[in-house]
Amino acid sequence: MSEIDTDNPAPTRTPATVCVAGASGLVGSNIVKACLQNGWNVRGTMRNASDPGKVPYLMALPRAEERLRLFTADMAAAGAFDEFTEGVDSLFIACLVPTYHGLSGKPAGEMNDEQGYAEIIMPTVNGCLNILRSANRHGVKNVVICSSTSSTNPIPWPPVKNEVDHWSDEALQCRAKKYTSAAKTVMEKSAFRFAGENHIRMSVFLPSMIVGPVVMPGHVHKGLLRLVRGETMHKQIPNNSMSMIDVRDLAALFLAACENPHACGRYFGVYTSWHWADIYATLQKIVPDMKMPEAPKGERVAATGFDHTRKESLGVPLRDIPTILRETIEWIKAEPFGEWKQS
Repeated sequence: MSEIDTDNPAPTRTPATVCVAGASGLVGSNIVKACLQNGWNVRGTMRNASDPGKVPYLMALPRAEERLRLFTADMAAAGAFDEFTEGVDSLFIACLVPTYHGLSGKPAGEMNDEQGYAEIIMPTVNGCLNILRSANRHGVKNVVICSSTSSTNPIPWPPVKNEVDHWSDEALQCRAKKYTSAAKTVMEKSAFRFAGENHIRMSVFLPSMIVGPVVMPGHVHKGLLRLVRGETMHKQIPNNSMSMIDVRDLAALFLAACENPHACGRYFGVYTSWHWADIYATLQKIVPDMKMPEAPKGERVAATGFDHTRKESLGVPLRDIPTILRETIEWIKAEPFGEWKQS
């Protein structure tokens, strides 16, 4: 899949007004926070702009009272974003969250291809395109989308992955019943095609495990919360690796791509990848009395390799994994939203 040509990028200006689709999500709420810190006006969309469990946290952000407006919008409805993309300089799409169950509650892994496409893949693809069509109708030519590293897993697996050459094969993903991952692959290809046809400068970020201080309680990383409570994340340490990033750094990458007139195409949204054994060894230094899982079985697999060149071109310094874990756990222990409920 080729990237959009940026040999002669159109000049852009620092946006005064942006739209954040998915403003109440983990990534979206942190993008909103970062945009407000930059002094931008933000139109945030969510499924229910009156949700008492979410709206107060967003409106409590610094500068929110004067610069943040929240709206209800359903990405499944054509034209639903027309009103909110009119007159904006840039668009952030952070509402394409992973879908693991169909409308009936059936797990994605138990579906056939017809169901998987109809209930898992196409809602994500069509939702993204509906938002892009609204933006395009109003001349928005600067878009940043949150996707996932699951779209960058070719077979055979390369020793070092890069964002330009390495794509997952959606047919193989579907064959393996990985419809949730395939949704990201198909969505990105469809979005890039639309952006190329309509001369939109589009950047797509590919994160994996996202941790760090969050805007509202429902987004706290559940595994680390269990660990702080004296429980365990795993019964046995997985014999594989995990890539991660602090959500504040991910939001900073989004804004950097938005402001950089040469930024375009795919970017890894990870610091790096570590084997779970190394992650747990670091966690034990931070929480010495934590319950350690059983040791992993078998010969240790190598951690996923990433080419960080494109990501680093954006000039955003990222926290390393020990810092990410330490700051997240310290933040959880401080109980920023009051006493954690045992949920």
